[in-house]
Amino acid sequence: MQLTLLKSKIHRAAVTGASLDYEGSLTISADLAELVGLIPCEKILVSNLSNGERFETYAIYGPARQGIIELNGATTHLGNIGDRVTIMSFARVTPEEAAVHRPRILVLNEKNEVIRRNEGAAARSFKVVANKA
Repeated sequence: MQLTLLKSKIHRAAVTGASLDYEGSLTISADLAELVGLIPCEKILVSNLSNGERFETYAIYGPARQGIIELNGATTHLGNIGDRVTIMSFARVTPEEAAVHRPRILVLNEKNEVIRRNEGAAARSFKVVANKA
């Protein structure tokens, strides 16, 4: 059996730009993406805290240390500059891996500066039980 758990999360990022003519995706400053373990072209789920929209796309790296969070292509219709978004990625793991899994999480301020960083918490009440067939 495989479980799908949160792998990475960038919480309350502020949208800094939008490029309708770009082919798609979400541009994230490379340093922020690397801190949570997002890799280029990784599938992400984005929720817009300002309007309730949710969409799936993929991450691309933008220049580091610039706080860039940019909507590209069709996603430009799902938010505006200044909207706060949460960017999430997920991983498929075994029950044994889930027992010790810790998501990597960043919380950002309105300038996309890191105000809190943590590795999350392992599933506290999760217990692996042998399958008796």
